Amino acid sequence: MSDAYLDIETTGLSSFYADITVIGIYLVDGRKSKLLQLVGKKVKGHNLLAALEGVNTIYTYNGRRFDLPFIRGSLGIDLEALCAHHDLMYDCWRCDLRGGLKAVEQRLGIPRKLKGIGGPEAIILWWQYQNYNDRDSLSLLLRYNREDVVNLKALRERLSTYGSLE
Repeated sequence: MSDAYLDIETTGLSSFYADITVIGIYLVDGRKSKLLQLVGKKVKGHNLLAALEGVNTIYTYNGRRFDLPFIRGSLGIDLEALCAHHDLMYDCWRCDLRGGLKAVEQRLGIPRKLKGIGGPEAIILWWQYQNYNDRDSLSLLLRYNREDVVNLKALRERLSTYGSLE
């Protein structure tokens, strides 16, 4: 069984009026790893289920409050009913590491190549791609999402040295 590190990009904060633009999934099985990104029209329930086949645990940051409810609202899939879910944000809180993922990464010395990009910029990148077929914007958005999911694994490993993960 493998672990999945998951993060979504959206056009807004509510699944009632916004869409998922990217679902990033970093699959790790022992020493093997693979990045999957469902983008645009590929963001479908059956594609997500296929990508998560064989996954034991999904790891997120603030996924309990954002990613998983958004996926449930948009795609009708309750990921917590399909496999275990572990939200690393709560482990961070137990270690007195507050703030968003980027702030926590910075405090723990987890490097990030892309600076100055967050949720609002991800939305702008998506619309630049959609409205102007700006492939550079899409590429940057996907690199940003890749860093998010890969850094979730690094965060989990750092937190294990704090003794916060069971």
